[in-house]
Amino acid sequence: MRVLFCGINPGLMTAATGHHFARPGNRFWPVLHRSGFTPRLLKPAEQQELLSYGLGITNVVARPTARADELSPEEYREGGRLLALKVERLRPRLLAVVGVTAYRAAFDDRKARVGPQSRTIGDTRVWVLPNPSGLNAHWTAETMAEEFRRLREAAES
Repeated sequence: MRVLFCGINPGLMTAATGHHFARPGNRFWPVLHRSGFTPRLLKPAEQQELLSYGLGITNVVARPTARADELSPEEYREGGRLLALKVERLRPRLLAVVGVTAYRAAFDDRKARVGPQSRTIGDTRVWVLPNPSGLNAHWTAETMAEEFRRLREAAES
């Protein structure tokens, strides 16, 4: 696996459908395609196709919520611990945590910024990506795609 993408936690739409980033306003799938990770725009229901591109997908916290701010600090820390175990088992080249706030909470790194991190999990490098939620107005689809593209290029080198 080249890259394991890691969302914060399942939203209610994701929990209902079983498909990651399923909410219509979420920009994950369009940005993934725009950045060159996939040759075409995948629908959330096609998430199993990610494996054929050397990609995987998971979450920091398994519990579904309407909003990520409903998660407790303890849930984030435990999620980070379990995620590290998953990464040690799967050994992707890169772990890409989608959301800097989630990364900071899960790995107790208050100074983390979007981009490559100094932290590794075994041989796996860690990268933080912007949250693709439609509520994240600080990032456009194009600026997000550029950050995803930087990750793709790092995964290919």
